Amino acid sequence: MPVVTSTLALIIFVAGIVSGGLGALLGLGGGIFLVPFLNLGMRFPFQAAAAISLTTVIATSSSVSAGRAGKQLINIRLGMLLEVATAAGSLLGAVTAMFLAPSTVQRLFGIATIAVAVVMLTRLQRRNVLDASTEPGLLGGRFYDDESGRDVAYRVKRVPFALAASFVAGNLSSLLGIGGGFIKVPVLNAWCGVPMRAAAATSAFMIGVTATSGAVIYYGQGQLVPALAAVAVLGVQIGSRGGMRFGQKASVRWLKILMAAVLLIISGLMFARAG
Repeated sequence: MPVVTSTLALIIFVAGIVSGGLGALLGLGGGIFLVPFLNLGMRFPFQAAAAISLTTVIATSSSVSAGRAGKQLINIRLGMLLEVATAAGSLLGAVTAMFLAPSTVQRLFGIATIAVAVVMLTRLQRRNVLDASTEPGLLGGRFYDDESGRDVAYRVKRVPFALAASFVAGNLSSLLGIGGGFIKVPVLNAWCGVPMRAAAATSAFMIGVTATSGAVIYYGQGQLVPALAAVAVLGVQIGSRGGMRFGQKASVRWLKILMAAVLLIISGLMFARAG
């Protein structure tokens, strides 16, 4: 386990700010950025990096959910339905991680991020928004879209597929120490008819519950360093606020390109480390 020093704490604090900003902006949870940094850059054992990361995912979820409250972007009904499947997958993933070699986990991380990046790049022109007068159905919703300057609606499609993807997202969330949003956001946006902003906000709402179930298991296994987790959470809280402010005005097309680019870079780093 890493030795806690003031220099190390400061580095992780700054990394938390960057991770929190990107995580809130894209609805992925900062873990997908923090895990590679801790594991590749700081040489933390993968399980220790994952344990710290999951605590920051909880912090990101809390910040984004509070910041987006009242703006109708978070689809609570859809989120709670999908979270049932996600939580089940999360419990299984945290247990599985204890029996896999770090190189295997790193390769899984790389494969998953490449797949997500490709999906996002194929959906640059799709926004999934309908006229506000459209009936959204039981799981759909309406919100004010800052980019177009009008109220829009959307309908949720392929719910069974979303449930299956949420189970996988929960499993990989605990297994890799990241928020399940890196699967949920692309799935909801690409196949289930949910606009990018609503998908990101709903995902950010869900990932806190997902990460909690995995974090408890890592803590029980002695993989969590509380002092380092605390400074990472503080940094993520600060970064999340900046990410939310920027995300309100950013182009949806730009957000998708940014997500794909970041994921491809991280995937390459993970494959390089896994050998």
